[in-house]
Amino acid sequence: MGCSFSGLNALYDAVNGGGDVWINKNRFRIVRQLGEGGFAYVYLVKEVLPDSSASSGLASKFSDASHLSDDGTYAMKKVLIQNTEQLELVREEIRISSLFSHPNLLPLLDHAIIAVKPTQEGSWKNEAYLLFPVHLDGTLLDNANAMKAKKEFFSTLNVLHIFRQLCSGLKHMHNFDPPYAHNDVKPGNVLITHRKGQPPLTILMDFGSARPARKQIRSRTDALQLQEWASEHCSAPFRAPELWDCQSHADIDERTDIWSLGCTLFAIMYGVSPFEYALGESGGSLQLAIVNGQVKWPAGPNPPYPEALHKFVTWMLQPQATVRPHIDDIIIHVDKLISKFSI
Repeated sequence: MGCSFSGLNALYDAVNGGGDVWINKNRFRIVRQLGEGGFAYVYLVKEVLPDSSASSGLASKFSDASHLSDDGTYAMKKVLIQNTEQLELVREEIRISSLFSHPNLLPLLDHAIIAVKPTQEGSWKNEAYLLFPVHLDGTLLDNANAMKAKKEFFSTLNVLHIFRQLCSGLKHMHNFDPPYAHNDVKPGNVLITHRKGQPPLTILMDFGSARPARKQIRSRTDALQLQEWASEHCSAPFRAPELWDCQSHADIDERTDIWSLGCTLFAIMYGVSPFEYALGESGGSLQLAIVNGQVKWPAGPNPPYPEALHKFVTWMLQPQATVRPHIDDIIIHVDKLISKFSI
């Protein structure tokens, strides 16, 4: 893990508005910034090949070329690391991202962590560079906001196909040994690529909050620690009730993701979490709405979505985790709905 010394000047040039970044032995030119959040920035980059050989550069690292770009463009996430805790979190994200290989999970193609000295006098810090395939149609959240502005909705079948792919990626994580929970399933972490004549391709990304799913809570201290961790790592409108108000004796499992999945299905249809209405109400409480499972159905397309989709969402949004379905149950049901509405 690291960056060749010859690439450090190029790295600093890129940080200061120049053009090139080295990730290990491969060189990339920054095209433009795609987004930012917290201590992270995401750039569109294009690989600079050392020669015309098809097997040079990034291509030489992979026997499977399915994740390689036809035009050499990729997404690069740059993370500014200012302390040991942040460094360990990035290392854990890299480790977990490298565990999974599935067409509906965003693969980590390469990474580098380097030590850099701040321009002002001070201690050394680190920067991480993570390289991924690029999906320029943006996230489900981006698409939902654009569609809302035009008063457009996904068709029933596209809703189901998008959701089915999301379930497929999540199943890969839940069936891992040990099972992993993503812990932050939400529209902002779902990439969409539109395809002519086909449903959109759906990719679940960002494994910074992913952890082994099963935890035994056996004290009030355990419960409070879990709640504190969840408040930092799990987006509030999509966070399962047991992560808001954890009992002192509880068995937490991957069905925290099923709750978030139900919220995300609602958002694929209507563009928001089923509980965000509470934020706009006088005296409303997001936590109370979630813990009580108080869903409000907004006006939808005309004709509206079938009642079967509403019941499907409600099935996943059961406040009591022990009666919530598992991912295999969800997939069986969504496949039946796809068959039903394809006729």
